Amino acid sequence: MERDGQLELYDRLAARLKEAHTRVRQLQVPEGVRVALTRKLLVITAASKHDLAAAERRLGRLMADIDAGRYPDPESGAGSDTST
Repeated sequence: MERDGQLELYDRLAARLKEAHTRVRQLQVPEGVRVALTRKLLVITAASKHDLAAAERRLGRLMADIDAGRYPDPESGAGSDTST
């Protein structure tokens, strides 16, 4: 039963990551911001291999920031922040 829950979570996270990548590509932001956001998504994707639930929470926080117009400052190195 737990295996089915993991598969469902995996499918949901994969769909959300795909949607997030599409949204980031479509944002009207400077290229440095887009690169920083893409890096954050790649970090979340890598983290999902170890902890699906934590990756889903991180993705939720990142998408909430994007929805609120809070983007990383590419000059500050925030794009490499792995705590998203």
